[in-house]
Amino acid sequence: MGLTNPLVSHGVLAIDAGNSKTDVALIGPDGRVLGTARGGGFNPPAVGVDAAVDTLAEAVAVAVTAAGLDHDASLPYAEDVSACLANADLPVEERELREAVHARGWGRTTHVANDTFAILRAGVDEPRGVAVVCGAGINCVGMLPDGRTARFPAIGRISGDWGGGGALAEEALWFAARAEDGRGEPTALARTLPAHFGLPTMYALIEALHRRRVPGARKHELTPVLFATASSGDAVARAIVHRQAEEVVAMATVALTHLDLLDEETPVLLGGSVLAARHPLLHDRITELLAERAPKADPRVVTARPVLGAALLGLDHTGAPPRAARRLRAHYAQPEFQGPPD
Repeated sequence: MGLTNPLVSHGVLAIDAGNSKTDVALIGPDGRVLGTARGGGFNPPAVGVDAAVDTLAEAVAVAVTAAGLDHDASLPYAEDVSACLANADLPVEERELREAVHARGWGRTTHVANDTFAILRAGVDEPRGVAVVCGAGINCVGMLPDGRTARFPAIGRISGDWGGGGALAEEALWFAARAEDGRGEPTALARTLPAHFGLPTMYALIEALHRRRVPGARKHELTPVLFATASSGDAVARAIVHRQAEEVVAMATVALTHLDLLDEETPVLLGGSVLAARHPLLHDRITELLAERAPKADPRVVTARPVLGAALLGLDHTGAPPRAARRLRAHYAQPEFQGPPD
């Protein structure tokens, strides 16, 4: 079957690629989902751009085959490739990745954006709003229908960022270590963090992490421990959670200001594992701070799959009618597609 099929000839190949997984969907111009696939993580800084795009290619091949196309002979598969990619943090990286993806010939046109834009577009009915994503790290973007965007480099402390599960765990460990040896104020974190790994003291946990008896990758397990400790009333843990709320609201407020949306009713989408969990201490503090600093902001937690947002951006690019977006959104509203984005 080639592109003479009217369901495909002006459709979208949507890609949402994060560090841990890739979702691909081939969408017809009418919003029908024709084929989907899930693949491995996308990490150009670790493996290089070409190898990272090879990972996308594996998932794309599965999705187009599921749609009834010959992935070796049916190029291009769609009118537009809409790829929302992790590690596309700077405009120069977006350009490099767009060139690499477009060279594969999957679509007549190719658009690449940071994966935070997928979460934003998944949560709004038009490309207008601001999204803050707090998962392993933190990022924020904003967009308007006229194409203007607001964004941050979001590459860590060197670009002024703080937050996400990794930073929360590190901060909790820092305060707990200082509490145990006397340099800092007392906190129950000095007990709850090592207890999570069956260890008696922070010294034991420090040694276990340093000597890799507890792999460093397991630090992320401490973020829920931090929230539980904060919920029990621990002042230090609560202060860390409140700092995260401050960072979320600071990013959202700056993005709203840059897009001249601070005085307009505007959705502020909250996504990623930390925010999608709706921890009351964090969520309520974010809501309070937004009410003070951006009273017209409408905070919403996004639980839709980010690949939906990538697909909707693609439909925007191709000028698809509103009914196509409604059909696509209805597909992803089914129970099997609900839950926090993973």
